[in-house]
Amino acid sequence: MDEEMVLRHICEVCGKQEDLTPAEGFYQGWDYPPRLGSFGVVSPRTCGDCGIDKTLYWRIINTPKGEQYHATDKDIELVKRIQAEPESILVSN
Repeated sequence: MDEEMVLRHICEVCGKQEDLTPAEGFYQGWDYPPRLGSFGVVSPRTCGDCGIDKTLYWRIINTPKGEQYHATDKDIELVKRIQAEPESILVSN
């Protein structure tokens, strides 16, 4: 993965957006691939100010055993963006 690429970091909790390289995002506290997690896999996408307890990932893993998580329209849009990563968040090379 090119450490010089610029990716749009979008916090799924507060909506904050910043265009950063993977290294910049990591050092600013973002939970974002490729430094944390993997592209195309549902995991927290948060800024340095927000915790994971409000993320889709958290809601899914904390769904009671035997129950199914019911996704909202916002969840579905997030999953579509994640599935299309890194192209869906690529700003420049």
